[in-house]
Amino acid sequence: LQKIFILLHVTACVVVGKTLLILFPEAMKRYILKLGEKSRMNENPKFSYENWGPTFFSFKYLLFVLKVKWKRLEDEAYEGHPAPNTPVVTSNGEVCQLLDFMQDNRPLILNFGSCT
Repeated sequence: LQKIFILLHVTACVVVGKTLLILFPEAMKRYILKLGEKSRMNENPKFSYENWGPTFFSFKYLLFVLKVKWKRLEDEAYEGHPAPNTPVVTSNGEVCQLLDFMQDNRPLILNFGSCT
C-alpha cells in the first residue's frame, strides 16, 4: 500500500513538474537552479544546467526517484523493532548485508567516520 501511495505521489509530482517545465521554462529553470544550489551542483563550472537540468521530471527521473523512495521503505529503523538489513560495502569493496556481521547474541555496533 505504501508503494502504491509513493507511486501515485511521485508520478503526480513529475507530471506537474513536466507540465510546468513546458509552460514556464524560464521560471522552472530558476527553480531547478535553486534546487541545484542546495546540493552545490551548480558550483562546478564544467557541469552546467544544460547537463543536468533537463533530466528533471523525465521518465528516467521518475524511475530513479521511485527506486530510491521504495528502497527507503526497507531502510526505516524504529525503536524496539529489528534493524533493517541494508546492503553495506566493506573496506575491500565487497557488498554484503548489514546483519551478516551479527555474531550470536552480541550487539552490533556501527561506527561511521570520515578521513579527509
